[in-house]
Amino acid sequence: MTQRVDLSTVMDRISIDAVITGYAVAVDDGEWADYRALFTPDGRADYRTAGGIEGPAPEVAQWLSQTMLLFPVRQHLIVNRRLDLQDLGGYPGDGARVQADYMNPMRLGKDTESAGSGTDEARPTAPNFVSGGRYVFELARTEDGWRIRGVTVHEKWRSVTGALAAD
Repeated sequence: MTQRVDLSTVMDRISIDAVITGYAVAVDDGEWADYRALFTPDGRADYRTAGGIEGPAPEVAQWLSQTMLLFPVRQHLIVNRRLDLQDLGGYPGDGARVQADYMNPMRLGKDTESAGSGTDEARPTAPNFVSGGRYVFELARTEDGWRIRGVTVHEKWRSVTGALAAD
C-alpha cells in the first residue's frame, strides 16, 4: 500500500465513524431528517429483534419519530466498533461493514416521583429501560460521502425497573 492509500483508508474510517456517531445522535435527539440523510436512497433499517419494524429508512424514521415519543430521555452508547472496508486488491472499495455493540438507557415518560415536590418536572431522571446488543451497519461510499445502506439491530438483552417491571 502507498501512503496515499493509507491516508485514504484513515479518512474513510474517520468518515464512517462520523456516520455511526451521527446515527446515535439523530435517534437520541429525535432529529429524523438527519437520520434519513444518513442513508442511501435505497437504505433500510431493521429493528425487529428489538420489537420494531423493518423497511425503507424513511418509513422506519417515521415509525421511530412516533415510538421514541414514549422515551423522552435516551442516550445510545455505541462501542467496540469493528470496521471492515471493502478491499480491492490493496485499494479501498466503496463498501464497508461495521459491527458495533450498543447500550441504550432510556426513560419512559415524566419523572412522576418528583411531581408536585416543587422541583423541575422536566429534569431528566435515571433510566427505567435499558437494552443492549449489536448493530450491523452496511455502508456505501456515495457522491455525498459514506451513507448507510442498511442497519440491523440484534438486541441481546433488556432490563426494566420501577413500574415497568411490575407490568
